[in-house]
Amino acid sequence: MTSEVVENEFEFYSKAEKYWKDVPATVDGMLGGYGHISSIDINSSRKFLQRFLRDGPNRTGTTRALDCGAGIGRITKRLLLPLFKTVDMVDVTEDFLTKAKSYLGEEGRRVRNYFCCGLQDFSPEPNSYDVIWIQWVIGHLTDNHLSDFLKRCRAGLRPNGIVVIKDNMAQEGVIMDDVDSSVCRDLDVVRKIIHRAGLHLLAEERQENFPDEIYHVYTFAMR
Repeated sequence: MTSEVVENEFEFYSKAEKYWKDVPATVDGMLGGYGHISSIDINSSRKFLQRFLRDGPNRTGTTRALDCGAGIGRITKRLLLPLFKTVDMVDVTEDFLTKAKSYLGEEGRRVRNYFCCGLQDFSPEPNSYDVIWIQWVIGHLTDNHLSDFLKRCRAGLRPNGIVVIKDNMAQEGVIMDDVDSSVCRDLDVVRKIIHRAGLHLLAEERQENFPDEIYHVYTFAMR
């Protein structure tokens, strides 16, 4: 549990905000020097997502998506804008959202809102999104804030909408990273938080072809 590794909640959040303010507003900056894995990541995410967008009675819509912890819009640009009519972005770092407006190019006109806000304070508009995509950011929330945020995400879904989490998973327990002021949880802890938020897992997949030295990365779909 994060309560065991996060001693001061205010510091946990303010330190992370300060860390990201000093990170270059580039794909490499967003990926902590691993910019070269971006295409592998996006291609796997697209395959994962498309199984829910295929024709069928419970097909997920393609009207509107929300990119959480969006940074400069790497995922918005390459995954969400090609699949959805409009996208909203939320990130705590204003400079990243400013950079996004040029980085996204012409297609960026279909980004309706750039919300500058930490996810612990953010509420998706109810009944608005077909997909809420949350990648490499849950470690910046305490367990309670993550559970509460997921509850608000659930309320933000349109019929047949899904919440997707894609993130690093620890081998066991919860590991604190003092550099960027984040935590890495194991699969069991993440599943429990999802369950606590009243969401049901629809799919779970381990990312393949990432460098051996980084954490295992898993993608979860839920509603």
